[in-house]
Amino acid sequence: MRNMMTPETIQHNCDCFKRQMERFIDFGEDKAIMVNNADWLLKLNYIDLLRDVGACFSVNNMLRAECYKQRMEKGLSFLEFNYMIMQSYDFYYLFQHYGCNMQFGGDDQWSNMLGGTELIRRKLGKDAHAMTITLLLNSEGKKMGKTASGAVWLDPNKTTPFDFYQYWRNVGDADVLKCIRMLTFLPLEQIDAMDAWEGSQLNQAKEILAYELTKLVHGEEEANKAQEAARALFGGSGSSENMPATQLPEARFTDGKIGAIELLVACGLCASNGEARRLIQQGGVAVNDRKVASIDVTFDQAQFAGDGVVIKKGKKVFHRAYTT
Repeated sequence: MRNMMTPETIQHNCDCFKRQMERFIDFGEDKAIMVNNADWLLKLNYIDLLRDVGACFSVNNMLRAECYKQRMEKGLSFLEFNYMIMQSYDFYYLFQHYGCNMQFGGDDQWSNMLGGTELIRRKLGKDAHAMTITLLLNSEGKKMGKTASGAVWLDPNKTTPFDFYQYWRNVGDADVLKCIRMLTFLPLEQIDAMDAWEGSQLNQAKEILAYELTKLVHGEEEANKAQEAARALFGGSGSSENMPATQLPEARFTDGKIGAIELLVACGLCASNGEARRLIQQGGVAVNDRKVASIDVTFDQAQFAGDGVVIKKGKKVFHRAYTT
């Protein structure tokens, strides 16, 4: 079950979603419309909802839906049980007030979407349609978009363009062409020609995927910067100009030094001292290509002058720390 949020947090999220979607969708006059279902759901009367909408749903049919089958084994709250009804009512309302007659969603939403088409049919005697989109799965059948530290965000303040580029640059060999097909606008003929690619050619395909997606989400300039930084870094020149970076304030240093644990936390590479301690003990941190061998390691403030130092977390996350 999702975390409960205040109306203010929800509104903030809505504003953020619209800013992100404006890169892909035109919200101009007579174009796309973004609405908030709170505008109609919060006005619903419980008794009226039970009489007018609840009577249209069979509990037996709902429990046969895959989304409920999975939750029944772990425990299904009454709140979660109502999700299909609320989503169906959304479609019904949008059909009536906006002429929306087709709903798109991931294929894990199929039952909820069909609930909406059935509600429209029963209440209005009209046809509506649902179309699912294949979820992006890796070769192991797991949802993509998750990393060890959490989700890959469209917001550059949560996932920098460089880290976004690196995520797609490091997808598995078995997944890269699938991702290019599903997520880019490259001509299918060009993608089909990549089917025979092997070995180092797959690395080229990953570069193409990473560049095209970063350009789509963050723009061509940021995509160029991310690609240049990655090529320089892994090509051995060590350029870190376009790498995600943190400026360390004077207060972070004690007697002109900063400990490895505090450095990781200050740069946002670890959420807590405990996480940083475990990462170092597991050998997962390097600074300027030298492994941090102990949690007691410290760094002099002078090392962070100029270009600063490059911190490597695991095999794929790079971050620059510097002082003025």
